Amino acid sequence: MGEKQCYHHRHHHHHLFFHSCRCRTLRIIASVAAAFVLVVLLTVFTIWLVLRPTKPTVYLKDAVVHQFNLSLSDNILSAVIQPTLSSHNPNGRIGVFYDHADAFAVYQNQQITSPTPVPPFYQGHDDVNLWSPFLAGAAVPVAPDLCSALLRDEEAGFLVLYIKINGRIRWKVGKWTSGRYHLEVSCPALFSFSNTMGGGVAVVQFQRMSPCSVSV
Repeated sequence: MGEKQCYHHRHHHHHLFFHSCRCRTLRIIASVAAAFVLVVLLTVFTIWLVLRPTKPTVYLKDAVVHQFNLSLSDNILSAVIQPTLSSHNPNGRIGVFYDHADAFAVYQNQQITSPTPVPPFYQGHDDVNLWSPFLAGAAVPVAPDLCSALLRDEEAGFLVLYIKINGRIRWKVGKWTSGRYHLEVSCPALFSFSNTMGGGVAVVQFQRMSPCSVSV
C-alpha cells in the first residue's frame, strides 16, 4: 500500500514538473513575440515621426464648362464641367496611394453634379499628377434661392463654383504602408459670363488657376 502511494506521488510530481515547464516555455515565447512586435511598432513610429508626411498640394489649373443650363420653370439645373487639377506629393521619402476618390461640383453649398470616380493610382516621391474628370449633372433639382443666386451672379458677370474631391489615401514609407486616411479637397473655380457667341447666349469662361484647400 505504501509503494502504490509513493508511485502515485512520484507520477503526480512528474506531471506537475512537465506542466510547469510547458507553461514557462509558452510565457517565454509570448514575451519574445510581444517584445518583437513592440520593437517593430517603435521603429515604424520613430520613422513616422522623423519623416512627418506632408499632405498633398492641389491646384485647379483649368475648367471647361460644356453645359450650364437652368430651367426657371421647374428649378432644374443641367451642367457638364471638366476641371483639370494638379496634385503634387511634396514628400521626398513618402509615397501616396490614392485608393479611392470622387470628384463633384458644388454651387452655393449644393452639389450640382454626380460624383465621378478618379481611377486609383500611386503617387511617388515628389511626383505631380493631373486629373481631368468629366463632372455631369443631368436635370438636378435645385432650391429656388439657388436659382435666384445664379441669376444675380449672371447679372454681376461672375460665377464661383467649387470643385471638390472626397477620397481615401495611404502613406507608403519603404515597405511599410499606413492605414487609410480621409482626403478632402476643395477648389474655388472663378468663371465669368460673356456673350461672345451672340444671340444673348451667356458663355461661362474660366478665369485663373487657384490653389485648393486640402485636409487629411
